[in-house]
Amino acid sequence: MSCIIIAEIGENHLGDLHLAKQMIADAVKSGADIVKFQSYRGKDFKADDPEKEWFTKVELSNDAHFELREFSMRNGIEFLSSPFSLERAKFLCEELGLRKIKIASGMMLNIKMLDYLNSTNIDTIFLSTGMSTLHEIEEVLKHINNIPDIYLLHCTTQYPSKDEDANLKAILTLQKEFNLPVGYSDHTLGIDACVSAVTLGASVIEKHFTFDNDCSEGTDHVLSATPAEFKDMVEKIKRIEILLGDGIKKPSESEKDIVQFVRTRFPE
Repeated sequence: MSCIIIAEIGENHLGDLHLAKQMIADAVKSGADIVKFQSYRGKDFKADDPEKEWFTKVELSNDAHFELREFSMRNGIEFLSSPFSLERAKFLCEELGLRKIKIASGMMLNIKMLDYLNSTNIDTIFLSTGMSTLHEIEEVLKHINNIPDIYLLHCTTQYPSKDEDANLKAILTLQKEFNLPVGYSDHTLGIDACVSAVTLGASVIEKHFTFDNDCSEGTDHVLSATPAEFKDMVEKIKRIEILLGDGIKKPSESEKDIVQFVRTRFPE
């Protein structure tokens, strides 16, 4: 099964619906399977949150969600979002009709939301595990045990994340501990971590997506991939999947054609 590639547009659309649509179109051209946004209300952030004004500016209205989902569908890519409140989770499931939900690291211990999602007819959850322990992940999984397909995403919640904190080998630990498909949600600079994660068996890659790394509005642009970088990442991932093969040790078809010659070309 091919690795699922998620282009995390998040708040990088700057609250501009036209720009958001352009970024969806660019993500399609760059090879993404899914475009992901974030669903919150600025008013839900604490009054003293230093980014409350920013989140209020870039929040997506209900109408914007419908418009972007429809635009995504017309362009042949799946629309996904992360809810940051129970109210937004209900909107995504009951009104927008999403069957897949992404849980952000900061929301993974929101038990009310998890229990709600577990009672719906959604079929897939992508669960980011930044800042968490194995015990916490185990407890979270008990609250979403009705969901047919769960992907654990290794993640380091830093913007940007330092290379020494990426700890990609944790992907192997999560695979061993939970026997679930494991992916990687990236906050490092560049695409090397994402490409490396695939060599460790990551079944999902989520990478932030931007139109300009140097954009001064918002905090995510510096760690995001431009369309050209994202396309390069996807191409590298596809090649790695071919290189990894199926793991069965046997002669390849091309080896079968030469095995007799190679083994008998030198006299005893």
